[in-house]
Amino acid sequence: QVQLVESGGGLVQPGGSLRLSCAASGSIFSIYAMGWYRQAPGKQRELVATITSGSSTNYADSVKGRFTISRDNTKNTVYLQMNNLKSEDTAVYYCNADVQQVPNMVLIRSWGQGTQVTISS
Repeated sequence: QVQLVESGGGLVQPGGSLRLSCAASGSIFSIYAMGWYRQAPGKQRELVATITSGSSTNYADSVKGRFTISRDNTKNTVYLQMNNLKSEDTAVYYCNADVQQVPNMVLIRSWGQGTQVTISS
């Protein structure tokens, strides 16, 4: 099994910053793409940013220039630095990872449990 644990969410004022972390653990042979998604109340889950194993990145238009995704392959961890936060960024943020497991070498997409990010004055 593979577990993803997010941390770093919280309440911050508009214009503020937060850094989310997501650490993968368990029966991991290799981790390929990792990403962050978010789901606001009453809305569908949406892509925020993704990063490949080679550190190529992709962002939703709504966060370009404000959010930065990065990863530390030695720690099996993906980060999301969020700057200039807006009220519309309020959501539960989920990380995911495409993981090749041991010992069966099956590739799965694993999700974290989510962390709440609230932007409010």
